[in-house]
Amino acid sequence: MRLLLLLLTLLPGLASAATSNVFTSPRDSVRLVSASNAADAGKITLGLEFRLAPGWHIYWSNPGDAGLAPEVTLDAPAVAKSFSYPPPEVLIQGVVGDYVLSGHVLLPFSASNIGNPVAANASWLVCSDICVPEHARFVLALKGGVSAEAGLFGAPTIVASPFAARIAQDGTLRVAGLSAAQVKAARFFPYQPGAVVNRADQALSFDGEGMILRLETAPGFDAGAPLAGVLELTDPAGNMQALAVDAAPGAVAVTPVWIWLGLAFLGGLILNLMPCVFPILAMKALAIARLGGHAAARVRREAIGYTAGVLSAFLLLGVALLLLRAAGEDIGWGFQFQSPVFVGVIAVLILAIGLNLVGVFEISGFGNFGAGLAGRGSFFTGLLAVVVATPCTAPFMGGAIAAALAAPAAVALGIFLALGLGLAAPFLLLAAAPAVAAVFPRPGAWMRYLQRALSVPMFATVIWLGWVLAHETAGAAPLTLPGAETFSSARLEALRSKNQPVFVDMTAAWCVTCLVNERTSLASPPVQAAFAAAHVHVLVGDWTARDADITAFLQANHRDGVPLYVFYPAGGGPVTLPQVLTPGLVVSAITVAPPQFAQTPAPGG
Repeated sequence: MRLLLLLLTLLPGLASAATSNVFTSPRDSVRLVSASNAADAGKITLGLEFRLAPGWHIYWSNPGDAGLAPEVTLDAPAVAKSFSYPPPEVLIQGVVGDYVLSGHVLLPFSASNIGNPVAANASWLVCSDICVPEHARFVLALKGGVSAEAGLFGAPTIVASPFAARIAQDGTLRVAGLSAAQVKAARFFPYQPGAVVNRADQALSFDGEGMILRLETAPGFDAGAPLAGVLELTDPAGNMQALAVDAAPGAVAVTPVWIWLGLAFLGGLILNLMPCVFPILAMKALAIARLGGHAAARVRREAIGYTAGVLSAFLLLGVALLLLRAAGEDIGWGFQFQSPVFVGVIAVLILAIGLNLVGVFEISGFGNFGAGLAGRGSFFTGLLAVVVATPCTAPFMGGAIAAALAAPAAVALGIFLALGLGLAAPFLLLAAAPAVAAVFPRPGAWMRYLQRALSVPMFATVIWLGWVLAHETAGAAPLTLPGAETFSSARLEALRSKNQPVFVDMTAAWCVTCLVNERTSLASPPVQAAFAAAHVHVLVGDWTARDADITAFLQANHRDGVPLYVFYPAGGGPVTLPQVLTPGLVVSAITVAPPQFAQTPAPGG
């Protein structure tokens, strides 16, 4: 349409100017323009066009703490309706926050009872370091034909929001259905003056239900009334979209903190059963054996020492993760295993423990190093347990970690500590009931054979870490399944646009749970047959090293770690699978998409 209008303007006599006289000053140039060159049943769309000099601005419909919105009146009997404003900018000067417009601005408005010519009186306030009130009278003759200014009246720059919104009494604005992968920054501009503190920051966060924006309410805020305005959303690529939002009043359904703490505790408890923790279970088993027959005080001291080590490690990991995320690093759970240096150091440490367990050497001061760490060094055993466990994401952990990274720092650290309490809970029971240790046989020669047996998972861990290190340093091809493709968001969107079924496998070489799922379930003949029968495209995302595309996909699905499995049926919404798979579970998801796999994951995944 615009191309046609442009061509028409090049044909003499077919298109003519639908513009008034021009008001000019050192600050701006202003005129009255029309979308058409004739009224239709006395109605027409007009616009006040501003071309503002650099550094100067006019004001939005809600000007903020200072300023004045433009006004226009038409000579009777013509009637002008309100301006349709483009998205505003926020201008903060000291304690004053204003909503302004700058550059090239068109303020369209509809008019009725139009005569010919159209006469209008307009006034506005133009500001920079100083403010200057301006006014002008405009006369626009409607000459018929096509308006040469019709191209100025394009598609609306503010569109109705497709997302449900609610506003709580404390000013918390929730917009359902938006995720961190879609929104990097957000700002809400209320239509109602005095409703919010205009200069205040608006803290942005996300949970499993959508986006949360914390508005600071002002005296004009009515807790029982809807709050309408413009929500400007900026995506990670820097593109801005403006949505007209009408938030209904009512409590914003934010998941209570105690629920996230409980889910984190359960996730930490289940983490004891995950494959990546098996080597540490060996050390814990040795520690329990060494406690046999000891006094209750000794048992309690060892259990508390292990728990203190676990909690300290989770706290340090949580602080590091929050600080790096605040500094702009795009990282998630298990980020330290994306460093070859870290993997190499841990491999050497595990190798030393294994060699000690088989009696190759001893370290002076600790006696047997493996036994020393497992017994007298319970605090260090706890530290090591967390370090080795972090490549795994147990059920309930994914949502809890995502909530922690979107929550205030105090809540986030509480969630990490709850994870630690869950991991330490079995051993911590010995502190509450030290008599339980008495059921184990007293230490003796048999422990030498136990130590040899427990060295096996240590050496297996060293082999695995060596493979991870080789994968990271050699730049090997991404992990794949039979007939799989490398994941990219572009490829996923291309397949989805064609209504093709897609199974996304987010994995990493250092994620033992991922590897077990791939070997026992995803690569199994029943699952591969189901993929082939349903013509499912399998996309594998390898997160062994940092990858912004994969990180964005994880965050969009409210996860900050792997594994993550999402199935997109043809023409249907996404289905998120559990983090521990069986072949039957995957086949069922592909063939019948059972209801227990909600399209939006429940808290904790």
